[in-house]
Amino acid sequence: MKKEKSVDRMAATMAPSITLLCKLGSIAVHADEMTEPGGHEFDVVAMRQLLNDPEVKMWIIDMGALLPRKRSAR
Repeated sequence: MKKEKSVDRMAATMAPSITLLCKLGSIAVHADEMTEPGGHEFDVVAMRQLLNDPEVKMWIIDMGALLPRKRSAR
C-alpha cells in the first residue's frame, strides 16, 4: 500500500496538473521579465507569491534531486 502511494505521488509529480503547469509557467515568465532591462518589482512579488503556493512548494519537494539545490541550502 505504501509503495502504491509512492508510485502514485511520483506519477503526479512527473505529470503535474494544469493549474500547477500554469503556476510554473508564470514563474518562468516573471523570471524572464525580471531579468530584462527595466524589470519590474511586480515580477519579484508575483514570483514570491507563486513560490509560496502550497501546490508549487509540494512539487518542488517531490522533485527532490531532479532540481538544482538552493545555494543557501548547501
